[in-house]
Amino acid sequence: MRGRHAVGAALLAVVLLSTGCQSGGSPDEEARLGEGGSASPDRTRPSGYGTVFLGPDECSSFGTISFTEVPCGGERAAARVVARFDGAVGDGPPCPATTDFVLHISEQSPSDEDGDGAVPQGYACMRNLAPPHPGDPGGGGGPRTIVGDCVYNSGGRQVRETSCDGKSERKPQYKVVQAVTKRFQCPVSTALYVQLGGERPVGCARPL
Repeated sequence: MRGRHAVGAALLAVVLLSTGCQSGGSPDEEARLGEGGSASPDRTRPSGYGTVFLGPDECSSFGTISFTEVPCGGERAAARVVARFDGAVGDGPPCPATTDFVLHISEQSPSDEDGDGAVPQGYACMRNLAPPHPGDPGGGGGPRTIVGDCVYNSGGRQVRETSCDGKSERKPQYKVVQAVTKRFQCPVSTALYVQLGGERPVGCARPL
């Protein structure tokens, strides 16, 4: 942790684990056919803060109780911030395509020696420093569904993401092969439309 960080301050966070597909980042939702999916949340409490808590290119440790900002070259470093935005994830820009997980940071106004420790509500897009990378195409997770990802039908016109290598508990049934702006632009082999978000929001998925 950098020297500017005050001791004892804590920020509430939500970690969107890379267990499902999504387009908007809202937790505890599954994707309907033709829509994006979502990831399951796990509540944790990070500690440490500065001018920007977990700013771009800074690193965090992993833990079941807390996430702490640590030096990227240290032995505790586990994930790097690839993008950082203020506000709620549903109101802000999407994370980069290969983000592994997202930290949602609650607004806090802790006091420190310099009086500049206030942390606004925001979210940090995180990339693991070492494999596995669930956010990679076909990796079976991450906060976004992207071209190269695979999904399975979970019932009730809903789908969830799973790894394309077939090693996950649920076998892949469809693979997103192309991103387009309108459904009619998908190949004739398309059997499923998945909402991806961004400039090309429609994912064309073929059966496996």
